[in-house]
Amino acid sequence: MIIPVRCITCGRVIGDKWQPYKDYLSQGKTAKEALDILGIKSYCCRTAFLSQVDLLEDISKHKKA
Repeated sequence: MIIPVRCITCGRVIGDKWQPYKDYLSQGKTAKEALDILGIKSYCCRTAFLSQVDLLEDISKHKKA
């Protein structure tokens, strides 16, 4: 739902790179290019970005009863 602050496997801080990653994708860059620009090189951190599904906007539409 929300990108973790740290990579679950190696512990590197990745949460601050989510918004720039989304910005690069919206500018037409591929996921590989965006991750390379951000300096995310390890497989575990790249997997965290590539497997992330951004559901925050969908969930925020539902009201709590």
